[in-house]
Amino acid sequence: MEKAQAQHSKLENIGWLRAAVLGANDGIVSTASLVLGVAASQASHSSILVAGAAGLVAGAMSMATGEYVSVQSQLDAEQAALAQERAALSSHPKSELYQLADIYIGRGLDPALAEKVAAKLIEHDALGALARDELGITEALSARPLQAAMASALSFSIGAALPLLAIALAPPTNPSPAVVVASLLFLAVLGGLAARAGGADVQKGVLRVTFWSALSMGVAIGAGALFGATL
Repeated sequence: MEKAQAQHSKLENIGWLRAAVLGANDGIVSTASLVLGVAASQASHSSILVAGAAGLVAGAMSMATGEYVSVQSQLDAEQAALAQERAALSSHPKSELYQLADIYIGRGLDPALAEKVAAKLIEHDALGALARDELGITEALSARPLQAAMASALSFSIGAALPLLAIALAPPTNPSPAVVVASLLFLAVLGGLAARAGGADVQKGVLRVTFWSALSMGVAIGAGALFGATL
């Protein structure tokens, strides 16, 4: 039992770590690309910092809003499904029992044993059993809109602050190389962490995030140089 609980807790932690890493990745890539594009347009050092700070705030708010709306929609759907199950339990309890037993039969239990297990679980916590095994809703995986929104905004802000720090510490005349090197270094570390958390190949994870991030920054630099020359 303790081993199963430890494994369950580990899976929850991995999920949160991956979400945090992905949010930080977004913050680094989007903010680094933004400030590099602005720098390529021959903007002043202070203008680059202002653009980066505005990108951090806008990006964090966008992440929070998008995550809240998405998770709130998921929560609404979960609550509607639970309300339907609650009504079905009240009007057709036997039917719900047989549905739960069918699920356990599909998972390999003998029909007689499956019915006994379903009856016991229905007796103990009918709605909880149906939510978990029929709908796939558990307390650990249940949608939490505000928590998700704050976590997304925080992880994005932390990631976005790293290119801004590089800009602040870099030579005012040419901050771009410092931003590129620092951002790619941070992204490589985060890519390795995400791959390791998910049990994937760390080297491939590092190469993948580094390549696509470098491409994003390159496109932003090209766009900034083009529009800067045009304007």
